[in-house]
Amino acid sequence: METLNNVVNFLNNIVWSWGIPIAGETIPFVVIALLGTGVFLAFKLRLIQVRKLSHGFAVTSGKYDDPDEPGDVSHFQALTTALSATVGIGNIAGVAIAIHWGGPGALFWMWVTAFFGMGLKYAEVTLAQHFRQVEKPDKDPTAWEGSVSGGPMYYIERGLGASWKPMAMFFAGALMFTSFLTGNGVQSNTVADAVHTQFGLPVWLTGLVSACIVSAVILGGISRIGKVTGILAPAMAAIYLAGATVIVMMNFGEIMPTFGLILSEAFNPTAGVAGTGTGAILVTLMWGVRRGLFSNEAGQGSAPIAHAAAKTDEPVSEGVVALLEPFIDTIVICTMTGLVILMTGVWNSTFPTELQLSSGDSSYVTVGADGSAQSADAPASIRVEDGHVVDGPQLAWHDVAVDRLFVDATRSTPFSGTIAPGDGTATGTDSTTYTALFGEAVETGAPLTQQAFRQGLSPLGDWGHYIVILSVILFGISTAISWSYYGDRCANYMFGKSAIMPYKVAYIVAHFLGAIVSLSFVWTLGDVALGIVILPNLIAVVMLSGLVVKLTNSYFERKPWLKNAKR
Repeated sequence: METLNNVVNFLNNIVWSWGIPIAGETIPFVVIALLGTGVFLAFKLRLIQVRKLSHGFAVTSGKYDDPDEPGDVSHFQALTTALSATVGIGNIAGVAIAIHWGGPGALFWMWVTAFFGMGLKYAEVTLAQHFRQVEKPDKDPTAWEGSVSGGPMYYIERGLGASWKPMAMFFAGALMFTSFLTGNGVQSNTVADAVHTQFGLPVWLTGLVSACIVSAVILGGISRIGKVTGILAPAMAAIYLAGATVIVMMNFGEIMPTFGLILSEAFNPTAGVAGTGTGAILVTLMWGVRRGLFSNEAGQGSAPIAHAAAKTDEPVSEGVVALLEPFIDTIVICTMTGLVILMTGVWNSTFPTELQLSSGDSSYVTVGADGSAQSADAPASIRVEDGHVVDGPQLAWHDVAVDRLFVDATRSTPFSGTIAPGDGTATGTDSTTYTALFGEAVETGAPLTQQAFRQGLSPLGDWGHYIVILSVILFGISTAISWSYYGDRCANYMFGKSAIMPYKVAYIVAHFLGAIVSLSFVWTLGDVALGIVILPNLIAVVMLSGLVVKLTNSYFERKPWLKNAKR
């Protein structure tokens, strides 16, 4: 497992670290391409994310729907399917991770990513609709294979020409691989982690149950997926936002100071919990962009696959619907998560924690005189006296050093003895062997957001954390459901309909496996896959941007939606 971790970390450094050095830091090519394309499209489409946002809401409402137009799902169901994929663990765990590593300022860079992502998602969805493949008239909406296929692989091949098919195939293969991780393994992992933290259930059991639920939906195809997400997505967002809104209103006086903290830390970071954000603006920016991208998926090329299934013969009508995704996902929901975490003060607090010595969440760091931490290789052994490390690297949880170690959950008996990192054990001076120690440690991911809701709603009772647990379960499962469709369209493109069912079976197995491996490993592998699929999609969107402008101008000049509004 250690070798595999090293390989994944190496790939992660290539994808997210290779770039242009500026002021001693490196801006990765992936980030430059993502934000650069977003800025380019914002100018080329004249800030369509601002000008036509209201039209996107109108189309989504269904007032312009025509059930006789080709497609598998309505505008609203296409949006909720895509939102079920985007509104998920990234909104709960991703924001917490961004703040943990990059400090409060990372939230600002998530907003920037979302703003430019709105125009980017508009362009890729419009292209996906324009170049989609309609295999037959939509007379059998219950067909589990689906009657429509679309996405970047289609507009790469059909828009750029047959000579570009190798890049289309590469994209489809890469996104299919990504679907097993970003939209599947990360989701089941976080669900299992949250349930284990709260209820102590083994992760394999949670993974098995969620895999059964996912399989029951995805085997019914896009029609069943659309029906389920059409109910689940609005319900889960409403529950989560209601809890967050109550907390924000109860801390009304902290709203402006919290926004001030976010803005000041965005350009002058001083408060990265794990030490990496301290004084390094590009680190804060990178974590905001990475988690913002993971959250709203703009530029990744995944959401266009869901939107391509919408019932319409006007590509732009679905493009404006897609504008809403980054707005709802990041600017609304992620912001509420960030405000709750920062307002309650849990983002830099410690909590009583069981420290599993063999867990992927444990590591070793050296702490400088200024309090900053640097990752360190695990030594052969570490000597501990009265709970304190005598020399060498310190045991860390989520890459933050634990000040004092204990042998009991009540933290009344300090540990003295030797820790053997290679064996994942600790041996006390009385020769007792431990596989876990206890201490005050920081949290990150979904458990941190859980603590924020619990503390924020504590004046009303000790139940706020259950909102996050319920949301994690609903968000995680719904995201996995929607991502299965992305992958099966890629399998269909590459190998034909005969590959769809084997893909679904493999997807369900991957969902279970994702629940039982370490959180950091799954997220890192997901980041690698995420970075790989971005570039082919962005190349195609930029090269076809002139067509997007042409389609946009034609649509808003003709106003075809008025015809359907009179029905």
